Amino acid sequence: MTMFRLDGKTAVVTGAGSGIGRSIATRFAEQGAHVEVMDFNVEGGQDTVALIEKAGGSAHCQKCDVSDQTQVQQCFDLVVQRQGRLDILVNNAAIAHVGDVLKTTGEDLDRIYRVNVKGVYNGLRVGVEKMLESGGGVILNMASIASLVGMKDRFAYAMSKGAVLTMTYSVATDYVKKNIRCNCICPARVHTPFVDGYLKENYPGREAEMFQKLSEYQPIGRMGQTEEIAALALYLCSDEASFVTGAAYPIDGGVTSIT
Repeated sequence: MTMFRLDGKTAVVTGAGSGIGRSIATRFAEQGAHVEVMDFNVEGGQDTVALIEKAGGSAHCQKCDVSDQTQVQQCFDLVVQRQGRLDILVNNAAIAHVGDVLKTTGEDLDRIYRVNVKGVYNGLRVGVEKMLESGGGVILNMASIASLVGMKDRFAYAMSKGAVLTMTYSVATDYVKKNIRCNCICPARVHTPFVDGYLKENYPGREAEMFQKLSEYQPIGRMGQTEEIAALALYLCSDEASFVTGAAYPIDGGVTSIT
């Protein structure tokens, strides 16, 4: 496949130790990129690297707490020291919270903000710096349909993903003349280990029933697959998308357009 190749490019993917991040990292490596896997869960990150290397790709794992700006700076510095440049950044690391405003404590809000908002800011701040040094690059932020439409019991999570959406617009605007593109993806529910864990913890014995209910929220009748999100990420970070910046792409089984 000659389209959507990433040969010679260095990509950082945060939260790449599982789920959507892992699928993005492995897809990028398949298409020729060297992938820097960053995750707070270093064992998960190392497993992702092992998968990439087994398939003949190139990857390296760093433990990274995206909410810690100093640690993010150090991790990105090491990437550039080893690889010479940063071409692609995927800000994927995030955590979830379920609850309306009355069920969201101040501590809940702070925890979501630290990872989902400050973590993306940290990646953007250091990532833009590195890309400017090497003449440009591509940034992809992971937002959510919760940043586009109201979702029940997602007060704190929606707040954080709304911030990701507007940070995307800001960076795209500020650096469009500096050869840096910035877009975001807005998925609906995607089947990840988080979903399985959430159902097991909150609906023991009813996992299959609730899985079906969550699946039917999408008009298409199912959840997304991580590989489908990775395919869109590949397009947006490839040269084939060189005319795309400042865009928010729903990938949602019809949630935002079909009633």
